Amino acid sequence: MPEFILVAEDDPGQAELVSTYLLREGFEVTVVPDGSAALAVAARRRPDLAILDVMMPGVDGLEVCRRLGGDEGVAVVLLTARSTENDMLLGLYLGADDYVTKPFSPRELVARVRTVLRRTRRQSALAAEQIAVGPVLVWPDRRQVTYAGVPVELTRAEFDILCALARRPELPVSRRQLLESLHGAADYMTERTIDTHVMNLRRKIEPDPQQPRLVQTVYGVGYKLVTPADDL
Repeated sequence: MPEFILVAEDDPGQAELVSTYLLREGFEVTVVPDGSAALAVAARRRPDLAILDVMMPGVDGLEVCRRLGGDEGVAVVLLTARSTENDMLLGLYLGADDYVTKPFSPRELVARVRTVLRRTRRQSALAAEQIAVGPVLVWPDRRQVTYAGVPVELTRAEFDILCALARRPELPVSRRQLLESLHGAADYMTERTIDTHVMNLRRKIEPDPQQPRLVQTVYGVGYKLVTPADDL
């Protein structure tokens, strides 16, 4: 199915131009004249991307961006006559993925739209990535873990270690490699710190932390995450 683009632009000529180029590229397009109408359309059907004019009457493009954008929201490209750095940064802070300064080339806008959609698709694919090792399920991008279907709360370090092990199931991962997986922490941690984090991790995902079946020690090397024999 063609991707659905919502265009909110109060200049009829500009709106028609943008719509014409998007339709020509195979997108499904709905055009509305203001922010309130944009929010109403998005409430009925979530667009794949919204192109929002910043300077609209009533509910402006920045407010629509704030309500629609964000980490898991609608992808947003802002159209703005404001070219100051502060205005652009504000739009990005509110959840915009890109901005185009007026006057602009419609072909450039379409190229920006395609770029944002490609990036959004990649992020969605990452968010959907799931690693299963026995009863443990890990969603790396969402930073979520379940054990036998039950959510497990891990610290950042515990999650990063588990994720590094889950990406190489049944294979030994050295303490040094696990230390390097702790983004931004390797400078002040030692390899022995890994042992402490693994001990705490075992308390959360092992039925019996004193006799670990999932996170096993590989003596002289590090650790590995395995599927227990009775789960095979």
